[in-house]
Amino acid sequence: MGNIMRGESANDKINTDSSLKALEDDMVLVLKDYPSPDISEPIYRMGEKLRLIAQEAYWWRVRSVQTQKENYIPNSHVAKVYHGWLFEGVERQKAEELLNLPGNRVGSFLVRESARERGLYSLSVKHRSVKHYRILRLDNSWYYISPRLTFQCLEDMINHYCDSADGICCVLTSPCLSGTTPPLDAAPVAPPVVMRRNFDWKKIDSKQLVNTESCNDNVVSYGVRNSIAAYLSLSGNQDPANMRAANRKKKSKSVYGFPESGNGNIDYEDI
Repeated sequence: MGNIMRGESANDKINTDSSLKALEDDMVLVLKDYPSPDISEPIYRMGEKLRLIAQEAYWWRVRSVQTQKENYIPNSHVAKVYHGWLFEGVERQKAEELLNLPGNRVGSFLVRESARERGLYSLSVKHRSVKHYRILRLDNSWYYISPRLTFQCLEDMINHYCDSADGICCVLTSPCLSGTTPPLDAAPVAPPVVMRRNFDWKKIDSKQLVNTESCNDNVVSYGVRNSIAAYLSLSGNQDPANMRAANRKKKSKSVYGFPESGNGNIDYEDI
């Protein structure tokens, strides 16, 4: 994968845990559903992580990280992933599809190696839309996006942009699809339904609404008492002026980080 890693790194910030290092070389990511939904129900879906068991020419034997089931998949449907964020042979359009999958957030990213020429890389970052930055190299093999910032290896570059946007669209937050994905067949769990006996409001004794001594299971007395207590607690502890000031402060905050002006030297072209 080129000159991307030094023998040792002082800053192990992104996916450099020793337990992960041992698994880097056999991780692949599904690039498109297999088989196609037009043919049958897919065995593997785009974005799913697989462990590479064996490479057999066109067909690779893989094991699902999610289900632990083994099967074969064409190598054209997967991409090798190194260090959690370096994707081999992923094109610009496919990078956008992956970063727009559920589970990614603003700042999710991947570094992709050109499918046409080894050693050429681009950084793709999810922002308001997916942004792409060409990663260039000096004669001494150091990497840079902006000529004023050069790095000896890609890992140093990623760690830097995890600390500061420094000219790109936003700070890098997490590698693409690094979060835990729920099982494909898992359905949302509905909250438990508590059944209460029916009652007629006209038959309710008004004394029950303010009853503070009853300990029986009376839904009206219990519910109303707790609602009134919560309201009084909130209204008694909050000063209206302070609440308005706090709301103005929240509205003034921005979710996105924008690049500083004067960064025209960053190359946005794709490879």
